[in-house]
Amino acid sequence: MTVLVTGAGGFIGSRLSAALVRDGLSVREMHRTESGRAETVCGDLLDPVSLRRACEGVDAVVHCAGYAHAMRTPDTEVARRHHETNFIGTRNLAHAAADAGVGRFVHLSSVKAMGAPGSLCVDESWEALPETPYGCAKRKAERAVLEIASAHGIHATNLRLAMVYGRGSRGNLERMARAIARGWFPPLPETGMLRSLVHVADVIRAVRRVLARDCPPARTWIVAHPVAHSGAQIESALRAAAGRGGPHWHVPARALRAAGACGDLIGRLIGRRMPIDRESVDRLLGPECYRPDAIRRELGWQACVSLEDGCGELFGQPLPGWPESRP
Repeated sequence: MTVLVTGAGGFIGSRLSAALVRDGLSVREMHRTESGRAETVCGDLLDPVSLRRACEGVDAVVHCAGYAHAMRTPDTEVARRHHETNFIGTRNLAHAAADAGVGRFVHLSSVKAMGAPGSLCVDESWEALPETPYGCAKRKAERAVLEIASAHGIHATNLRLAMVYGRGSRGNLERMARAIARGWFPPLPETGMLRSLVHVADVIRAVRRVLARDCPPARTWIVAHPVAHSGAQIESALRAAAGRGGPHWHVPARALRAAGACGDLIGRLIGRRMPIDRESVDRLLGPECYRPDAIRRELGWQACVSLEDGCGELFGQPLPGWPESRP
């Protein structure tokens, strides 16, 4: 099998490419600029001609590329980039794959393509619509992928990823890890609100399973660890991995939310976003829980990397049995 991996220079794409090569597959990496390497191709999601060229002669496409800024803060430019890259670009790629006769298309989407579940823990049947430009673009991209695949007989899968973490990422959990290591992250209170995560090694396992197995030809699955954790539990695991003892005090949730409200006010006054605002506090204390039961039941995949092992990997500790977790 020859597999085209878009976004091959990114956090997930680079690790996925290496893992597929280890599996013995032929991998063609798509980058936005020329690299000079024989196994790479230059392509732009808004350039259909380059996408058709990238898809020629491949059996499967794994679409990892995208624009990942998922904040709720209104921003016309950010909304435009989401629409163009995550929706129009994905639709262009799906059309190019269809024109080139590609048989399988795997789209790395996001749980943000669903509406916020609040205090519930929801699965793919959750009917609430997305609220952010990122989520709306991903939802439209999912629909486009399935519609184009259905019209051309392509085996298509949308994988709705929960928050992906791992060494080398630049996400929220990695920023929290760096702040804890430096000793200035505030000890979080236990709110009991659970958030879903998935380690990049488990995401790679899910993609490999989709490529290798016969499964429904048009399916959208949530990809998350079956056990969700509160912000305080995540912080505690990071502190343990960093070799820092647990604190004897915690910042009250009310104080953190007040700080977030102040950050919003200051941000409006000075015209730029503050490091602490309501949205960032909500990401630390609020819930966002998703159930990956369907992919386990229908495909036999389940995330295996525990929070403790995953946090340890952020600080350079070996991830047991997962060579593909290395950068």
